[in-house]
Amino acid sequence: MRSSMSWEDLYPILLNGTLETLYMVLFAALFTVLIGLPVGIVLFITRPTGVFAMPKFNALLGTIINIGRSLPFIVLLIALIPFTRLLIGTTLGSTAAIVPITIGAFPFFSRVVENALDEVDKGRIEAILSMGGNVWHVISKALLPEALPSILAGITLTIVLLIGFSAMAGVIGGGGLGDLAIRYGYLRFNDQIMFGTVLLLIVMVQGVQSFGDYLVRRLAHRR
Repeated sequence: MRSSMSWEDLYPILLNGTLETLYMVLFAALFTVLIGLPVGIVLFITRPTGVFAMPKFNALLGTIINIGRSLPFIVLLIALIPFTRLLIGTTLGSTAAIVPITIGAFPFFSRVVENALDEVDKGRIEAILSMGGNVWHVISKALLPEALPSILAGITLTIVLLIGFSAMAGVIGGGGLGDLAIRYGYLRFNDQIMFGTVLLLIVMVQGVQSFGDYLVRRLAHRR
């Protein structure tokens, strides 16, 4: 049996779901960058040909990152329930959902960072090393400044991924638009909720992508 709701009833529900989704995506993006950026740098500099070569460590870290990337997110959501409960005290709600969302996203972002650094002109790196620079100088003076537009584009792509992850987190009661679509839309056969949540997710993705592309263009133009 299908149900319908008035705009007065629909508006606060969609607004609350949108705010919960934004909350999850904002903090998951922050933690993903804080974890994924240094991991991506380490992956790059510890390559066999890197400025701080550690082939065995690089192979181990790369394997761990690849395993994290290969797991379907819905499987990861369920597998991390005990860890999330240990860390947060609950597996329900938007705050709890940030844990699996971050863990699911940072391996992807790490590889994005590694690939962005791989585009940096090797001549810049060699010039810094020839002048007596160390690994930190290479990272701060060459790698990060030169790769910044690509990293920013990668952050945009990652945030779009996080929006999708936040929607899937609704399967385990993670809150946000995904949870709203399941509880009020799918289970109650409410087409208004389903259409509203899909529309809001599309708007979010388009907004993030457009703003990210704008920032990348501005940064590239200044350079």
